[in-house]
Amino acid sequence: MKVLTVELGNRSYPIYIGQNLLGQAELLQQHIRAQQVLVVSNATVAGLYLPKLLQNLSGYTVETVILPDGEQYKNVDWLNKIFDQLLTCKFSRNATLIALGGGVIGDMGGFAAACYQRGIVFLQIPTTLLAQVDSSVGGKTAVNHALGKNMIGAFYQPQCVIADASVLDTLDDRQLAAGLAEVIKYGLIGDPAFFAWLEANIAALLARDKAALAYAIEQSCLNKARIVAEDETETGLRATLNLGHTFGHAIETGMGYGAYLHGEAVAIGMCQAADLSSRLGWLSKQDVARIVALLKNAGLPVTPPLSLKAPQFIELMSVDKKNVDGDIRLILLHSIGEATLPIAVERALLTETLEQYGRE
Repeated sequence: MKVLTVELGNRSYPIYIGQNLLGQAELLQQHIRAQQVLVVSNATVAGLYLPKLLQNLSGYTVETVILPDGEQYKNVDWLNKIFDQLLTCKFSRNATLIALGGGVIGDMGGFAAACYQRGIVFLQIPTTLLAQVDSSVGGKTAVNHALGKNMIGAFYQPQCVIADASVLDTLDDRQLAAGLAEVIKYGLIGDPAFFAWLEANIAALLARDKAALAYAIEQSCLNKARIVAEDETETGLRATLNLGHTFGHAIETGMGYGAYLHGEAVAIGMCQAADLSSRLGWLSKQDVARIVALLKNAGLPVTPPLSLKAPQFIELMSVDKKNVDGDIRLILLHSIGEATLPIAVERALLTETLEQYGRE
């Protein structure tokens, strides 16, 4: 087992990475402060891993909330199901909420924990690659709104993250590929050596080679932990983690939540960001081709949906947390491994990318 630390002073917490961690009761119990525990999961994950988790919680007063599986359920209505259970069972402010699932469950569980009695203990047990390498680390919690993704939320750090790589054995190929989009992102924004390693090892990752997956998870978490420690609330460097996300969130919202997995939409968005970076004269055509090729080799889509036209794209991108005074601000690339902070670009150039990239 590897143990990394997100360094946030007296709110620092460990990320445990390894095989079969769900079977280690003491790992979990050391972060639970009192008797009451609420486990939030979804119907898919609960059928696979909830019994094993509950075995580790014998002796505690445990309740569960099982939500439907899918991005389309990440909203206030389903969030209230968590609050309903906490209130019905009279959970106190020293209770613990455990999120067992992918990014949707982690985001919703974390937001519920942040809000209930103004904050209760929160543990992350991510069960998808995307959640293990990205969404479970850093304390971003949120739900979606019909007009914008992740626009209602809070920064709320967990007490720990338990990334059990063995649960990825039951992850379907599409979800695995979606997680690889966020892994590739870390290489693009600040780790060119990792990007080159991914180019050489993408086949091993898709084949679920345990050593390759362990390395990819560790390197991704190291990068995420470093950035979060430097900029917890996204006033500077942390914004680079949103490479491709403004484009990607527009795709998710415009096409309907669930039509594209988050990682799939971000993969397309990173290609669009690379194309726009090239139009600005920053990123070489060769580097754009490398980025598109790696994402395609990872089994990810690399072109936007033809039904989503430039004017609708721009309207959807105008609802984004990085925007200031009506300007759409984007993370772009000077090179592979060097990302910009959020910048506004000429609308004409943005429109060129939206009208031309992937639509020829």
